[in-house]
Amino acid sequence: MSKPSRRNPSARRAGPPRRRPGWLWPTLGVATSLAAMGLYLVIGPGAARSRASDPSRAVTAAPVVHEVVAENHPGSATDEPSSSPESPSKNPPGPAPEGMAWIPGGTFLMGSTDGTMRDALPVHEVTLDGFWMDRTEVTNRQFERFVRETGYRTVAERPPDPKDFPGAPPENLVPGSLVFTPPVGKVSLDEPYSWWRYVPGADWKHPEGPGSDLAGREDHPVVHVCWDDAIAFARWAGKRLPTEAEWEYAARGGLEGKRYVWGDEFRPEGRWRVNNWQGPFPIGNTAEDGYPRTAPVGSFPPNGFGLVDMAGNVWEWCADWYRPGYPSGPRKDPRGPDSSDDPNEPGIPKRVQRGGSFLCSDLYCTRYLPGARGKGATDSGASHTGFRCALSPRRTHEGRPR
Repeated sequence: MSKPSRRNPSARRAGPPRRRPGWLWPTLGVATSLAAMGLYLVIGPGAARSRASDPSRAVTAAPVVHEVVAENHPGSATDEPSSSPESPSKNPPGPAPEGMAWIPGGTFLMGSTDGTMRDALPVHEVTLDGFWMDRTEVTNRQFERFVRETGYRTVAERPPDPKDFPGAPPENLVPGSLVFTPPVGKVSLDEPYSWWRYVPGADWKHPEGPGSDLAGREDHPVVHVCWDDAIAFARWAGKRLPTEAEWEYAARGGLEGKRYVWGDEFRPEGRWRVNNWQGPFPIGNTAEDGYPRTAPVGSFPPNGFGLVDMAGNVWEWCADWYRPGYPSGPRKDPRGPDSSDDPNEPGIPKRVQRGGSFLCSDLYCTRYLPGARGKGATDSGASHTGFRCALSPRRTHEGRPR
C-alpha cells in the first residue's frame, strides 16, 4: 500500500497487506501521497486521476519569481552544485552569508547498513566540494517575507486542476493539504489513513487548517510546502536545494558511522537532542522533549558543522530525484539520477526527503537517522514537511572561489 499524493488518489485502502519494511516507513516520513486521499474522498471515486500517469504532464519546477545568477546560485531541477577537479575545498571562500554555515569539503561513507532501509544501500564513498548550508530549516518568518515580496501562492493554496480530476464537481476542487490528526483510540499501525487527514484550507499559514494560524510560530519551520514551493523560495533567495549527498554529509557533522547526527547515545547526559515522537504512536505524544508538533528552529544543540534540526522536526526536501538504492563505487559530487522511479508507485515523480520529523521515533519510524531516506511526490506537502537551502561558492574558470 502506498500513500496517495495530491494528484494520485489511486493509492487506496484496498489491496493485499505489505510487510512493514516494504511500505510502512514512508507513512511517518514524507507525505508522499496521502494529500490526494482527502481529495479522492471529497471528489468521489472515478473522478480523479494522477497527472503523473501522463508523461506529457510531468512535474516541473515552479516559475522563477526572483532573478538569480545560475552560475552562483543553482536552485532548480537543472541547476547543479559547483564541482571542481581539485581536492575538496576545506576553507570557506569568504564571510558566511547570513544564516548559513560553511560545510568543508571532504569524503564520507553515504548510506545505511540498517536492514530495514534497503533503499539506502550500498554504503559507498562520496567526496564533496565545500558549500554553504542554512543553519536552520526555513522558518515561517522567512517564508512570509518571500510571499509578501513576490505574491507567491503555494500549491496547497491553489485549487486542484480540473484536468486532473475529470468529472469532479467544481465545488469539490478545494485547496488544502495533509494534516496529522491523532486518532481517538488505538488503531492498526498498518493503516496510516487513521492518522492523516486531508484538510481543506490547510496551508503554510494555517498548519492545522482554518482556525489555526502562525501566532507564536514565527520561528517554527514552514510546513505544507511541496518541492515546487521550496524551489521557488530557493530561487528567490538566490540559493538552491542541497543534493542528497550534501544533506547527509552536512547532517553527520563530521562524524563517521554514528547512529545519530550527534553520536551513538540517544540522550547524552539525559538531554533531548531531537524533536521526535515519545509515547504510543499515533495516539499519544507525551512531548517529553517539550514539543507535541514542530519546535522553533534551534531548540536543540547544533551538530559538528553548526547546523540544527538535521534530525526530526520536519522532513526536508533535497534536489535529487528518488530511486531506491545507490550506484556502487566512489562518487564525486553526485547529483542523483536523471529521473524518478518508485516501484511502489510507478509513474509518480518523487524527490528525496531527509531528516525525519516530529512523528519519528525508534519505536516506530527511524527515518530520522542520518543515513535514512524519505521520498515525496513533488507537488505534495504536509504538516511535517519543510526544507532548508544550500549555496555553492562562485568559481572562476580556474576553479577558485571569487
